[in-house]
Amino acid sequence: MAVIQDCLALETKGQRDEAVKKLSRWLDSKGKKPPKEARLASFHYARMLLQLGRPADAAAYLTKAVALHKKDAELLNLSGIAAKRLGKWADALSFFDTAFNIDKTAIAALANKTLLLVELRRSDEAIQSGLALKKADPENSSADRFIGNALLQKGQLQDAIRHFDAAVTLQPKDVVAWIDRIKADTDFERHEDAIKTVEAAVKELPQEHRLIEARIMVYRRAGRFKEAEDYLLRHLEEKPDDDWAHFQLAETVARFDRERGNKHYLRAVEIKPDSAIYWMNYANSLDRSRYGVEADHIQAGYDAVMKALTLGPLPSRFVRMARNILVRMGRFDIVQTLGSFRDLGRTWANESLHDALHYHLARVETDEDRYEILEQHRIWGRIELAKTKLNPLPKPALVKGRDKIRLGIMSSDLRHHPVSYFAMPLFDFIDRNKFEVYCYSWCRHDPDPIQRYIASRVDQFRWHKAIADRDAAELIAKDQLDMLFELGSSTDMNKLEVMAWNPAPLTASWLGYPHSAGLESIDYILVDPFINPPDPALLIEHPFEMPKTWVAMGRLGFNEAEEILPVIPSARKGYITFGTANNPYKYSPKVLSTWARVLKEVPDSKFLFVRPESGAPAFREFMTKAFVDEGVAAERIVFESVRGKHMRCYNDMDISLDTFPQTGGTTTCESIFMGVPVITLVGTAFFERLSYSNLSNAGLGDLAAFTFDDYVKKAVDLALDTKRRTYLRSALRRQIKERPLGQPELFAKDFYDLVAKTVKEAR
Repeated sequence: MAVIQDCLALETKGQRDEAVKKLSRWLDSKGKKPPKEARLASFHYARMLLQLGRPADAAAYLTKAVALHKKDAELLNLSGIAAKRLGKWADALSFFDTAFNIDKTAIAALANKTLLLVELRRSDEAIQSGLALKKADPENSSADRFIGNALLQKGQLQDAIRHFDAAVTLQPKDVVAWIDRIKADTDFERHEDAIKTVEAAVKELPQEHRLIEARIMVYRRAGRFKEAEDYLLRHLEEKPDDDWAHFQLAETVARFDRERGNKHYLRAVEIKPDSAIYWMNYANSLDRSRYGVEADHIQAGYDAVMKALTLGPLPSRFVRMARNILVRMGRFDIVQTLGSFRDLGRTWANESLHDALHYHLARVETDEDRYEILEQHRIWGRIELAKTKLNPLPKPALVKGRDKIRLGIMSSDLRHHPVSYFAMPLFDFIDRNKFEVYCYSWCRHDPDPIQRYIASRVDQFRWHKAIADRDAAELIAKDQLDMLFELGSSTDMNKLEVMAWNPAPLTASWLGYPHSAGLESIDYILVDPFINPPDPALLIEHPFEMPKTWVAMGRLGFNEAEEILPVIPSARKGYITFGTANNPYKYSPKVLSTWARVLKEVPDSKFLFVRPESGAPAFREFMTKAFVDEGVAAERIVFESVRGKHMRCYNDMDISLDTFPQTGGTTTCESIFMGVPVITLVGTAFFERLSYSNLSNAGLGDLAAFTFDDYVKKAVDLALDTKRRTYLRSALRRQIKERPLGQPELFAKDFYDLVAKTVKEAR
């Protein structure tokens, strides 16, 4: 027993690695017939391996240990924990069951089984397992917590709250029980109830910083950011080295002041460098930072992710962040280790991480994936709709007898933003004889000239920097709209969830999201004959089909002052330059290898990345490596690090190669506006057809390919067709203006006519 005591002492001193090595040597020295105390040594050895983030090693050792101690419930429970961390859910449940069946006092195994069932959203089984846990250990508050969370998954809020209340009554010092109780209210937009609960919790446990953090999060969810900030500032005056306070202050202010937020994230990781959560939130904030030198923030964000990955497995919400940043840098080798397309997507959907599904679109490869990601959106939508039913708003009815149609447009991007590039025609050419237009923005930034212009054009512009989702829905409902379009989906500062409350009699999505949002409460999705998927089953909403195009290039984003150099780049430089300005989240190994195929077919050609990431060493390294691995020399890959003022870079690009399956939208329009033709690959889903629509509505439909081989061939043929490229460089802007894509006034007329027709039919 002395060796065990020595190893436990080492662990207490923070020397767990040394303790593991010592236990391993001792166990190995005992051979095939270990002494009785080896059972306890095996338990601590496996436990420490798990705590060191080595579940595979723990599982391998436990297989041997359980063979020697077949009826040891503690070892079986650890085997279940190891299997769970390895994603082997069925094995984990089997180990937990076996442990409890062998020893009815093995409460930990039954609790672990119940928790896993909750996490797997096997709600009915979780409730039954929770009831068994409650019977086996009536004083265990975890049973009520688990049952409460399973009931929440079923949308049974009041029943869930009764169990959470039972948990905190049973164990008033149980922090996790209080947090679950608070979360139930905040998740269902019951913010005043959540505030009362969190204040009661803090009164019960005034020194528990997790509850103080919960109070801050409740204030944020309720839109009371200033109160949260003021509290944290007062706390830091007294305790300037509290890591959690710096972290929570960063979480509170970063959305309004990214630079200030990053300073507090940095301070948090300096104080507590072993927190993967701190590193990942810091990485996510750096990834969104636009002040100073953006490429430096991008590189720092990537470095922060790499640091977090050394600290053990990441929770699913941080896997989402890590995956996005790693894809942005081209680290597909690490990305593929983070989880499967189906498992990750469903996990994110179940955790209401809709923005993760946006980035997941670019990972689609097969028809099975297309229908799978549609189901992932439905899963998210069902959860959001269930929340609204527990705190509902009456759906407004169409107002009859009103002279004008009251149209709502909701987006926090009604400012200097690509969404406004395409939405602007609706404000420039309002049909005032038939329409009143109301706008809704939740943008946290002060109004810029574009927002002020839009506000001057519409009947009402309701702008709220901080407002809860349900409150926003109620605000909209009071305006008695006939139809509401949401333009932002789940992108930063937007509130897609508002649409779950049915704030208008008719609702539709357009522009901000290239896929069905997932809410069956949204009636329509705006499409055109090219974007509309050939299989109607690939949309959740009804198609709101424009006669020609789903967008038009308005004056805001497509300024005639942008100069096009008259001589094509290949004539000036002596070689063809392919390139892209598309966001790297749309890249994949298949995209990069296909681009490399094109370069190999066109001798001496180069590839230009026009991206802010181009200034980050990691991006340059891994993008170049992808081409080199396909036989393209490193010197043929060039980079331009820029954001915002990138249009001039098209003067150095002969042909733009589109991403797939998620194609370009704004980037395709920008490219052809600058006289640079785009080669695109068309798929069957909405998000695979954006460029197909843009090119077809600009008279360039022949540049759309339907197979990989045809994509490469079209790119090579166009590279050889100097005459056409020369013509397009000088004539493409004029050509666009003669086609639907370049006729914003006609687009606005078609849009308003279609809205009027739809409202009339609904009345």
